[in-house]
Amino acid sequence: MNRRPLHSGGVVDGIDWNRWSVILCKPDAVERGLVDQVLARFAALPDTTVLGRRDVLVRAWQIHVHYWDLLVDADWYERDIPACLDDMYVGKTVTVALARGPQGTARALRKLLGHFDPSQAQPGSIRADLGDDSLEAALAANRLVENLVHTSDDPDAARRDFGIWFGAGRRALLTDTVPAQPTSTGA
Repeated sequence: MNRRPLHSGGVVDGIDWNRWSVILCKPDAVERGLVDQVLARFAALPDTTVLGRRDVLVRAWQIHVHYWDLLVDADWYERDIPACLDDMYVGKTVTVALARGPQGTARALRKLLGHFDPSQAQPGSIRADLGDDSLEAALAANRLVENLVHTSDDPDAARRDFGIWFGAGRRALLTDTVPAQPTSTGA
């Protein structure tokens, strides 16, 4: 009998992934205490709810699958991409959450996120307003840029990212109903 847990990283089918995105607050956001501020910025988008927040101690397989596109093209870079990913993530805490909103949610989140290089991001974007790194500094230090947060690029990425960071066993998080908001009793 196979005793592996159901939430082992499998992806979830039967969900309209056009309405979902996974938010990954990277180790630099966690270490700088910016997670609440970052998630609040996403939650402030019209008709968008952020839910399912959890802290994850990153394992190598998670970050390697998450950034598989960098690893496939690793020979294009002058840096050792697998080593850079391991140094930046493995054994460190990230915070992940889900964003649910209207069709095309991933696009709206990516716009609010801003350019991958915080020094080139537009004012008003998360990376411009909260970032304190640049691609130039990262290249000089032979590391990846610390840019606070990642969101799923598109519906296929949201599906894959959910499998990596939440697992199929947490499918109950993917609901089309809005969670009840606490109300004040006026007491």
